[in-house]
Amino acid sequence: MRAMYFDTFGKTPEIRDVPDATPADGGVVVKVEATGLCRSDWHGWMGHDADIRLPHVPGHELAGTVVATGRGVMRYKTGDRVTVPFVSGCGRCPECHSGNQQVCPNQFQPGFTHWGSFAEYVAIDFADENLVLLPDTIDAATAASLGCRFATAFRAIVDQGRVRGGEWVAVHGAGGVGLSAVMIASAMGANVIAIDIADTKLSFAREIGAVQTINATQTGDVAEAVREITGGGAHLSIDALGSPVTCFNSIRNLRRRGRHVQVGLMLGDHAAPQIPMAQVIGHELEIYGSHGMQAWRYEAMLALVASGKLSPQKLIGRHLSLDEAVPALTTMDTATDLGISVITTF
Repeated sequence: MRAMYFDTFGKTPEIRDVPDATPADGGVVVKVEATGLCRSDWHGWMGHDADIRLPHVPGHELAGTVVATGRGVMRYKTGDRVTVPFVSGCGRCPECHSGNQQVCPNQFQPGFTHWGSFAEYVAIDFADENLVLLPDTIDAATAASLGCRFATAFRAIVDQGRVRGGEWVAVHGAGGVGLSAVMIASAMGANVIAIDIADTKLSFAREIGAVQTINATQTGDVAEAVREITGGGAHLSIDALGSPVTCFNSIRNLRRRGRHVQVGLMLGDHAAPQIPMAQVIGHELEIYGSHGMQAWRYEAMLALVASGKLSPQKLIGRHLSLDEAVPALTTMDTATDLGISVITTF
């Protein structure tokens, strides 16, 4: 099968033929119809993720059709259209038994712990625990865009952030996760402020629901600007980018007893950001992490998509071939693309 392959971190990947994927016991092989290109893939290629073992095939946001099943798979069969959370649980540990597969200590992550979906086929372990059947009304590209950024934003806003109608929500970073968070929070009835450094992204954030925007390059104090707009600070704030600056501002712009959710990865030199701890204590702030979303929670998200309240297809920017995805991956840290890039030609 054709796949994007690298054997050295930071070295330009190659498109080459690699051995065909085969299903493990309890697993399946999916023919990839679409797979999203995510900043997490760039982090992995750069060597920021300790789970990756070289040589490697990246890719973790995927949708496709089951073409082979391993021994013991009970719930899925050849021909099923499926997607899968980028964090998949083993189904046997206490976290999985409590319904929290997203923090499973034995988790399976295509594109990180195992070879991923930048290929014609991908093997998915623990299929019965993690696969999500796709309705016919959702095309492959849209389904792939759900797999990391949109689903992660949904859990961050709805489950971890506990958003309520009428609240002020600040979203720091208007990339794939941030724009997803803007759309989801707005659909839940919140008043959303989008913060970024690119006017094009901020304009698009307004189109999908933001009531206010802040260009961080034109604002001396982002946190103070949020407090002024909201009359005291955001009820909920999301760092959707993952940098010391956005993390700090997201916490500092909260009102008393506000909630911060860290979604953007903080890796490498950014792994230990400064936190205004005196404010956290004195204002009784809540700080949460959010890492993916369980397969069983997709039902609620897909219902909102089916109803038209959420339109993730609006967030797709470019359709790429597997070959075109190589330069798109290696330049992702400096890219200014609007929306989500999805590989749809292999």
